[in-house]
Amino acid sequence: MATRPQPSLAVAAPSQAAAAAATRMAELGGGAVDAAVAAILVGMVTEPGVVSLTAGAYVTVWPAGAADAVVVDAYVAMPGLGRASGEVAVREIRTEYGGGLTMAAGHGTVAVPGALAGLDLAVSRWGALPWAEVVAPAYEAARDGFPLGSAAGYYLPYVRDSLFAWDRETAAALRGASGEWVQTGDTMVVPDLADTLARIAERGAREVYTGEVARRLVADMAERGGSVTAQDLADYRPVVRRPLGVTAGRWALRTNPPPAIGGAVLAAMLTLLGDRSADPDAEGDVRWLAEVQRRVLDIRHGVLDVADDREAAAYALLRDVGWREPAAPSTVHVSAVDAGGTACAITVSSGYGSGATVPGTGLWLNNCLGELELNRGARLAPGERLRSNMTPTVGRTPDGAALAIGSPGADRITTALLQVLAPYTRTGASLQESVDRPRLHVHHVEGGEPQVEAEEDFPLAGQLVLADGRSMTVRRHHRHAMYFGGVGAALRAPDGGLSAAADPRRAGVATTG
Repeated sequence: MATRPQPSLAVAAPSQAAAAAATRMAELGGGAVDAAVAAILVGMVTEPGVVSLTAGAYVTVWPAGAADAVVVDAYVAMPGLGRASGEVAVREIRTEYGGGLTMAAGHGTVAVPGALAGLDLAVSRWGALPWAEVVAPAYEAARDGFPLGSAAGYYLPYVRDSLFAWDRETAAALRGASGEWVQTGDTMVVPDLADTLARIAERGAREVYTGEVARRLVADMAERGGSVTAQDLADYRPVVRRPLGVTAGRWALRTNPPPAIGGAVLAAMLTLLGDRSADPDAEGDVRWLAEVQRRVLDIRHGVLDVADDREAAAYALLRDVGWREPAAPSTVHVSAVDAGGTACAITVSSGYGSGATVPGTGLWLNNCLGELELNRGARLAPGERLRSNMTPTVGRTPDGAALAIGSPGADRITTALLQVLAPYTRTGASLQESVDRPRLHVHHVEGGEPQVEAEEDFPLAGQLVLADGRSMTVRRHHRHAMYFGGVGAALRAPDGGLSAAADPRRAGVATTG
């Protein structure tokens, strides 16, 4: 009887299609980077409304045998290089998604996309397969059609009529043959998207920045009140940054550094949490978890989100909570590790979506300038990176274990990761047990006092009183609510065994191959 070959890859992906793309890369001889990029590209095609190919991204990679990790900053940038001043087209959208929020949409909210440039760079530097091979699963999904995923199926009913119906091409893609809105599981085809992906596969990501796709994007911006220019696209480059390090138990973790916000917030909360595991059944741990979140997120809300110098403000926060640098140095997320020990975590975001499609390309445009909760404070100059809470993280232990972890979830990203990493790194709980545990999040209400959002498994009353006497109202959510993110993690154990964990909150898929 033939023995089954040992898996060479573990991956946590947003859908079965994305996980299958990763497994296909492993079968072709690719490693963690090829698998993670292929999976995230499929996610960017098959989760319309949640994310798109005009997203921004952060790619965190710790190559096998390397002394340290790197972060590819491919987040969106402020547009306007070479543009004469003028009116921009912006629509205000109010939705009950996430308990109620206001966003801006339309062409005037579109930032310079960065994800494709960063993913192409990651494959060229740390991948083992040709770029066209890595893009192929996403191209095939766009060509053949795909079932609408559960995350998109949950989000779209909140915003179809307000956000995605005003643009003719966007609205048409969201309707079936009989004119009805597509539902979760229905097959969906975005016209022209496969042709665009074929060009990207053949010519590389620069097609979106200097090729025919770029020309069409710029023409659409000029015609319909957007700010992205040909110079914005031609000048855009991903930036390779030194990661931010933080220690949790035996783990040396590496995450997204300033000027992004998320990594510093996660590192500050892990540091302040100390050696506690955030046990939801221990009253003292629950109170301290809420205290840690409130203290750090108060600073994020009042300082980091509006700081002109985000890097200085982030490091000031870290120093204030006692962080010391180790001696060695709306979103979709994919985590992958391979048998060789390379770990790769990728998080991408298009905001909540602008509602617009670039005619003839199938490209749904981001609304990253319209995420009002992240774009408070001074206006950025053209070319500067926007604020981001995305926190793709990798880690190592002295005995050879490797971890990749991250989450979608807007401002809940860092608190979700905190509540997975704390038990996993400090109690010996498995990755899946840590992901499954109930979560809470201290939510800042604009113009009001913070309140605790908590899944029903937390033993909390209507008010939570902190150690300093302050109290916060507790609002209940059902078990494993999508609101609390969708953590995905992949692990290489010290003995070389591979495993992954996916979050039931977003119907993620964990697999080895």
